[in-house]
Amino acid sequence: MPKWEIPPKEGHMEKPSGVYYQTMTMKEIEERLKKCDLIIIPVGSTENHGPNAPTGEDTFLVTRMAEQVALKTGCTVAEPIWYGFHPYHHIGMPGTVPVKDEAFIDLLVSVIAGFWNAGFRKQILLNGHGQEFVIPVAIHKFAKIFQVPAMIFNVNWYHAIQDKFKLKKDGGPYETNFIHADEVETSWSLALFPEFCHQEWAVDTTPRGYMPEGHIDKAGNLLHRAIAWYGHVGGGPIEVAAYPEGVVGKATKASAEKAKEGVEALLDYLEKLVNDIMKTYPVGKLPPANELSQRPKEELDAALKKPFEPGWRSIYSLGNMW
Repeated sequence: MPKWEIPPKEGHMEKPSGVYYQTMTMKEIEERLKKCDLIIIPVGSTENHGPNAPTGEDTFLVTRMAEQVALKTGCTVAEPIWYGFHPYHHIGMPGTVPVKDEAFIDLLVSVIAGFWNAGFRKQILLNGHGQEFVIPVAIHKFAKIFQVPAMIFNVNWYHAIQDKFKLKKDGGPYETNFIHADEVETSWSLALFPEFCHQEWAVDTTPRGYMPEGHIDKAGNLLHRAIAWYGHVGGGPIEVAAYPEGVVGKATKASAEKAKEGVEALLDYLEKLVNDIMKTYPVGKLPPANELSQRPKEELDAALKKPFEPGWRSIYSLGNMW
């Protein structure tokens, strides 16, 4: 029997399966925290992905994977962040819902703080969208404001398994490099949520830029070029002008089979990450507080107590984020 279910039979967002924080009562959450105090926060977006793929593609990519990891490890998953940060070249694209940069960062800070206050002091922000250069800003802003011991990690699904995006000429499954709503991303969608995809409507476009090939990287910076895909403005056209189809690449070349090995590898990695965190720092344990914060010991001791224990103080008594 395969270790992972690809494609999954169903999603869990509205099911009482003990996966999502928001589908549990506080009593159920308290019981779950006794076994695992780590939460995965899927960070997605609502974005035009062409005529064949859902606008929630970036969100479904990470929620479907987080669900399977939670079922294996006992960690909890937060209902996803559906609306994300977008780089300049996305702005104006119909179907895409960008959030103001500062609002997105502050939303993440608020979410991190809220789950920390609930007892989830170990968090993985699992990113499914081209905002990998913004999420770390939010993590560090949280740490600067509150200065509390925590273990908070940003994982971008395409970074954890970079060797699984090779082209056929290099021994991989793909004909084209990963960009957006293309062969690669659509293949992952077909592997994880085929019920939302209509491949009979898929279209292709020809990606183009204003510089000779080799300087500017593509999605995920998987080619390790000198200039990151987000490290420029003006190196290529904006989407609303050049790619009204919503696809940047060859969506018709996608297939679930091309993504399967990569999906399994990423699920294996996420399972290992959760298990390694929990093995190294079991429930209620964190790295030394005096090495993660400059706050007085009495302040940290009070905040680190379980909610409503004698002497407990909420995280919001420590930092002014409002």
